[in-house]
Amino acid sequence: MSRRMRTYFYAVLGAIGGLIGWQVSDNLGLSIVANLYLSEVLVGGLIGLVIGLFIGITEGLLTQNLVQASKSGLFCAFLGALAGGIGLPLGEFLFQAVGAGILGRALGWSVFGLMLGLAEGITGKSQAWKGMLGGLIGGALGGVLLESAHNWLADPLTGKAAGLVFLGASVGAFISLIVVLLARAWLEVTSGKLKGTEFILDKFMRSGHPAVAIGSSPLKSEIVLPDPDIAPQHAMLTGDGRSFTLKDMSLAGTYINGKKIQATHLSNGQKIRMGNTEMVYHEKR
Repeated sequence: MSRRMRTYFYAVLGAIGGLIGWQVSDNLGLSIVANLYLSEVLVGGLIGLVIGLFIGITEGLLTQNLVQASKSGLFCAFLGALAGGIGLPLGEFLFQAVGAGILGRALGWSVFGLMLGLAEGITGKSQAWKGMLGGLIGGALGGVLLESAHNWLADPLTGKAAGLVFLGASVGAFISLIVVLLARAWLEVTSGKLKGTEFILDKFMRSGHPAVAIGSSPLKSEIVLPDPDIAPQHAMLTGDGRSFTLKDMSLAGTYINGKKIQATHLSNGQKIRMGNTEMVYHEKR
């Protein structure tokens, strides 16, 4: 999946999460308990949990890695629940205390987006601050769209549903978009089952970061390629702060521009072949 389509799917999954979050909160009612702020904590937590779950599973679904989808989904759901439980009452407090209106809601939901971006950064392959920045922007914009839809549409339930769809889509899209725009290194799969998929490598580039495995096993490798001719741990990537060294760990071999290698320093544009899968290494300075 190309980086552009990656952002599209993050937006779609986030929007679905927002829609389901609306349905869950609507079925439970807007006032679960008598205290306004406690009710906002509970409702916000439920909405955040569902949106976080759907944004969290996106990367794993795109790369057909169900183990990653499960782990990321659960972790993002957990942080999403915390984020929603903080963001919604914070926006309500600003609205009630200082009359901040849409800006208050935007600030509250920006906290929500920031925490979801943190979760995605921790569980994904990007640096956490990039996910946080994207989530912050997406949450703020989504908060404005949510409140605007709520105000503009005559039916309050329709307005809330549309607003939460906008919120989920905005947070998901910007988490992905900022990561993509600021990416320094990535692998583009050009043949094989994941043709078109791009693995962003920024998180692994830092000098001193443990080597990262590329292979066919989601239990043994961080970058998983579903190819029966690829070993469970086929090769290792090691970052030096600026680029990567690739080391072959297999019996079948790893090839760079058609030549079998043991270990080599990767350069922008090099073609990598493992089993029946080919990739291109991209590097942006």
